[in-house]
Amino acid sequence: MIRRSPTENGINEDTHVSNLLNALRPADLALLEPHLERVYVDAGTVLVEAGDTVKYAWFPCGPTLVSFLVLLEDARGVETALIGREGAVGGIVSQGRLPAYARAVVQFPGPMLRIDAGLLEAAKLESVKLRHFFARYADCLLAQVFQGVACNATHSIEQRTAKWLCAAIDRTGDHVLPLTQEQLAGMLGVGRSYVGRVVATMKRRGTLRTLRGRLMINEFDDLKALACGCNGLVRAHFDEVLAGVYPSEGEG
Repeated sequence: MIRRSPTENGINEDTHVSNLLNALRPADLALLEPHLERVYVDAGTVLVEAGDTVKYAWFPCGPTLVSFLVLLEDARGVETALIGREGAVGGIVSQGRLPAYARAVVQFPGPMLRIDAGLLEAAKLESVKLRHFFARYADCLLAQVFQGVACNATHSIEQRTAKWLCAAIDRTGDHVLPLTQEQLAGMLGVGRSYVGRVVATMKRRGTLRTLRGRLMINEFDDLKALACGCNGLVRAHFDEVLAGVYPSEGEG
């Protein structure tokens, strides 16, 4: 469900922090700010379905996380990218309203900012720096997708599980994740039993605890040691191409 926030439009509210928007030059942000709408999205909300016309660009804020899912022939959806406050979903570099290739679904609920795709396009026509900025973000997103393909092909389920949990903590700053093992298995594209065994092993090590509908990470350093190095490679590319956008360590 998408609910309109009771506050004014714009981004001057503490809970509506988009690192990507905050990194814009003031003049470029001023082109977008009058058209940004504050909304709150629940977990499971589909922002855009594969094949739908992309009407909005969405900017996750604070703890909100969104997954791009590619739908397979058996109706399963496998995650190809995870988007938090460092990024955006839909209509960033495309010219106007075009069909979406993947489903975008909210994994962790929270605030977002959205803008009509046509208004975003008009703003990009006014500022070449704005166009270049979003093109650099698209490069970072593509790097994440490339790295994800390599990760899925070469790394173990335990490494990929730890990597996903680390990525979620990096983006939200929270060590209690509103996530079930079934959701995690679906995003990794593996059976629930595989993730269950991995989580059970992590529990025995004291790395995490399972709560009702949540996972609590007790030892983040242990979790990072279990993960592959893919998060670090993606983060390094973000830092080189869009310095300051990826949440810094300890940022809540």
